[in-house]
Amino acid sequence: MARYQMFSDPVSSLLKKAGETIIMPAFREHASTRTIKKDGSVVTETDLKCQQFLQDKLLALHPDIAFLGEEMGQEEQSECLSHGGRFWCVDPLDGTSNFTIPLPHFASSLALIEDGRPVFACIHDPLLDETFTATSGGGAFLNGKPIHVSPHSLLASAVGFIDFKRLEQETAAMLATKKLFRSQRNLGTCALEWAWLAAGRAHFIIHGGEKIWDYSAGSLIAEEAGSVVTDFNGIHPFHINQLSSSIIATTHKKIHAQLLATLQNV
Repeated sequence: MARYQMFSDPVSSLLKKAGETIIMPAFREHASTRTIKKDGSVVTETDLKCQQFLQDKLLALHPDIAFLGEEMGQEEQSECLSHGGRFWCVDPLDGTSNFTIPLPHFASSLALIEDGRPVFACIHDPLLDETFTATSGGGAFLNGKPIHVSPHSLLASAVGFIDFKRLEQETAAMLATKKLFRSQRNLGTCALEWAWLAAGRAHFIIHGGEKIWDYSAGSLIAEEAGSVVTDFNGIHPFHINQLSSSIIATTHKKIHAQLLATLQNV
């Protein structure tokens, strides 16, 4: 734990500085040009500037640690992942579509992956000035104070985050009509959904296919806060090196068991 705690203050400060000096000025001035990537997602000048800033600063701090960022090419991402060892996994601006509308709901996300697992994580919300951190075995924190998932264990009265558009049509229809839970939300930013689950602000996450930069930091923070995290097969998303995974994350093992069984029976 102490070994990874050394990253907390300097790395958290980098995310906060990126938010203050790159993301928020562009958001206030609506000054970021956007383009559409091959996969249909949105990228802006701010994403690229923020990623370059973080990559340069992290390299200066730890030249021995590799870097995997959302805005790199897939071949470069896959190469970094296949090499294993230690690497930073970064989403410089999660919630880019929100950012461009402009809907004030986005964050930066960063994890240190070591031997195939996240060991340090940080998610920073520049609008609310909330910084979520976790180290493997060391707990989860919001602005330096410990956080824990909600003790809620009843799916019927739970409120969770579901990204319907990345689910199979039959699965999405079932979740929308079967009334398994009280209500659902989709924030448009995976990072904040993970962080808010960890902070007790929701009870579950269901996502058909998050990228590794979407779940690497958030899954560690949520697990250290007490969350149960698997894919739709009931296996941890970091059981193998992969660029994407389905996600079920819950505040309680009872909710997780019910959701997993329901999804597997569709």
